[in-house]
Amino acid sequence: MRIETTRSANAVRLEHAAGFHASTTHLIDQLVPLVEQALDRDEPLATALEPGTERALADRLHGGLPSEDRVVRLHRPDGGPAGASAQTLAARWALELRAMSVANGRPVTVVNEHAAAFDGADGRFWTELDAALNVALADLPVRVTCFYPELPLHLEILDGARRNHPLLLSDGELRHNPGHHDPRAVLTARPAAQPPLLGPPDLRMTFSAWQLHEVRSTVEQALSGRGYERERVEDVVLAVNELATNAVEHGSPEAQLSLWTGRDGLLCEIDDGGTLRDPLPGLQAPHPAEPRGRGVWIARQLCDSLHVWADGRGTHVRVHATP
Repeated sequence: MRIETTRSANAVRLEHAAGFHASTTHLIDQLVPLVEQALDRDEPLATALEPGTERALADRLHGGLPSEDRVVRLHRPDGGPAGASAQTLAARWALELRAMSVANGRPVTVVNEHAAAFDGADGRFWTELDAALNVALADLPVRVTCFYPELPLHLEILDGARRNHPLLLSDGELRHNPGHHDPRAVLTARPAAQPPLLGPPDLRMTFSAWQLHEVRSTVEQALSGRGYERERVEDVVLAVNELATNAVEHGSPEAQLSLWTGRDGLLCEIDDGGTLRDPLPGLQAPHPAEPRGRGVWIARQLCDSLHVWADGRGTHVRVHATP
């Protein structure tokens, strides 16, 4: 796979706003003008809305939503075998929105809606998603408005929204949010929830910097005979090698590799005893002049899901790679 590391030439133009609604009607009342303004500006539209909300919005617009060449339905959160990853979702949106912006030569309007099914135990999924979007979309010409209920099940959802969004939508106007914080500071103060525990791995090995060739060989063998094309095997091996190298170079002298194989593809986890300095690594393409710092970003491009987290035992990376 060819990987481009060049960042967008656009000036930083991300507008990231939060809106709050008391009912579905109140939500639609706020969505309609945003969509109409995008249409008036002849800009592409990207949506991440619940099906019922999208139907109600189309009804209110009379003519419905724009044609398929003008509107893209962004990926919604996906639990998958590795667990829902807000980092992965933000990385996917960045790829989709960059492609839309380049293809149309215009800024993209994005409307996003909270989905309670992914709240988890305390709603921190949404705090991590908004923080990750601030990093992943930082150099893209996009206008993102995220809508949350005024009375969600978890207070964290409102607190996270107010900390993460530079702008607030109020009475149809965008206003500066004095409570906005740097995304990495948000997650440093309140780390994202850990992904669900997995069962015992099919294979587990401890490795050092001198055993990275064994890591590569082990992953390649795990993929053998499981429907992976040769190029896909090389991509996955490269991704795991980048993560394993990071673990022993920046984490601890020894790290642990765990593998699960099955009908859902390969699940891999790398654990080291180091400190996670950046809670949102690899979400922005490194500048071509930067000699290092590409490993996690490269791995994100090659895997279906990649999630990084830390706890009292160290730093952990979980990846999922299908054939």
